[in-house]
Amino acid sequence: MSAIDERPVLSVHGVGKSFFGVRVLGGIDFDVRAGEVHGLVGENGAGKSTLMKIIAGVQPADEGRIDYDGEEVRFAHPRQAMDAGIVTVFQEFTLLPERTVAQNVYLGREPRRFGFVDQRAMIERTGGLLDDLGVAFIDPRARVSSLTVAEQQIVEIVKALSFDARVISMDEPTAALSDREVELLYAIIHRLTARGVAVIYVSHRLKEIFDLCDRITILKDGRLVSTDPAEALTADELVRRMVGRSITSYFPDRPEDAVAGEVRLELNDCGNDFVDGVSLALRAGEIVGIAGLQGSGRTELVEGVFGVQPFARGTMRIDGAAARIRSPRSAVRAGLALVSEDRKAQGLALGQSVLDNALLVIRSVFSARTGAARRQVPGILGSLEISSRGVDQEARYLSGGNQQKVVLAKWLLTEPQIVLFDEPTRGIDVGAKYAVYQLMRELAAEGRSVLMVSSELPEVIGMSDRILVMRDGELVAELPAGSAEHDVLAAAAGAERPAHTPTGTGEGR
Repeated sequence: MSAIDERPVLSVHGVGKSFFGVRVLGGIDFDVRAGEVHGLVGENGAGKSTLMKIIAGVQPADEGRIDYDGEEVRFAHPRQAMDAGIVTVFQEFTLLPERTVAQNVYLGREPRRFGFVDQRAMIERTGGLLDDLGVAFIDPRARVSSLTVAEQQIVEIVKALSFDARVISMDEPTAALSDREVELLYAIIHRLTARGVAVIYVSHRLKEIFDLCDRITILKDGRLVSTDPAEALTADELVRRMVGRSITSYFPDRPEDAVAGEVRLELNDCGNDFVDGVSLALRAGEIVGIAGLQGSGRTELVEGVFGVQPFARGTMRIDGAAARIRSPRSAVRAGLALVSEDRKAQGLALGQSVLDNALLVIRSVFSARTGAARRQVPGILGSLEISSRGVDQEARYLSGGNQQKVVLAKWLLTEPQIVLFDEPTRGIDVGAKYAVYQLMRELAAEGRSVLMVSSELPEVIGMSDRILVMRDGELVAELPAGSAEHDVLAAAAGAERPAHTPTGTGEGR
């Protein structure tokens, strides 16, 4: 990697921003240097996204200034920032799925020959940019809709490079990537910084922040907390500065006297088009984690249980009685809840209020209970410590962590006995994660059963009473609480014979 230039290529001085009289950024000083990865962290609502949008020209600052190459700049439109070499890769991609990679990279700037779009030149230039990043396996002529999420992420980066970018901001770039795809992104970032590109990196995943970043800036409540070299910080100190209090453990302790109760959910040789031969038993009062590589069938398993993709084979029993779950509605009536992976697309009606979202399932499945549930909403929202301007605020204006809490409130109102969590803390900050973990522990302490899918191994290991491992649509291993990451990964990848067979009974624990 090339040496980092100590002179900032981009610097922000005293930047402030307010919306509807509410100050969301105040007096922010921030800079990034050529060849550096600068981490930008903070809880949801800390002001990270607003600062990135100001830098990208999406929103104007109310006060302060931005210097680029030592000269003050003002961008009235994102295209002006991009033309200057400052490009942001947002979490929601801006690609057109039915167009090719090359067409997306040069959208609106297509090379022309004799007045017509020069398709050959556009493909060759895109291919050259892909080669420079070491990702020549992506075909410039391929439709974006045919690419994986990781490959689409790469196309966004290539698009940035086509503007001869000198500063690239990345917002939660690994939120939907597998571990192998994260490694590929790491390699691409190292290639960028070796060429002198400055990278602003926003992520809630602390491991990535310490793996990649040279310096780390922390924001809290729209204010600058600190900027330090990464090596000067520990994970515990970083968390303390982000949330304003010390979290000695990321995961609430298991109660020492906790004992699993009777079997609440039992699957015997269940299967559908995505999973096969699944047998497990989930007991009252326990948290069972499901680990596995992307594509192993983890989400498909919980969707089978919940009736999204009903099981076509095998038997299911709930509290000892045979159950036929053929739809989510029948699952809810049977006492199940599913906190889905994509809260924005599947968990919330973003244009509706917090109250309406909290009542979504009750109104749909238990309409006679709507009045009573409405009276319960303030208490449940308060217990989850949801930060909003009130129950009438639209869900779209909440932070990611608060949106996830509204999803949880929606399901808690149904009083479920079996709660299925699919990536419950994806894209939310450390403080909100801890609140979700506490809720899981409380559910288990009340005698409810929790089945949790997560791509974050520390989360699976830290929260689970037992760990079930999936590979190629099948349960291949059962591991005890506190198992090493190596053992979980080995079972998930088929690297060695698992030490425990997947009996799924949980007996003796």
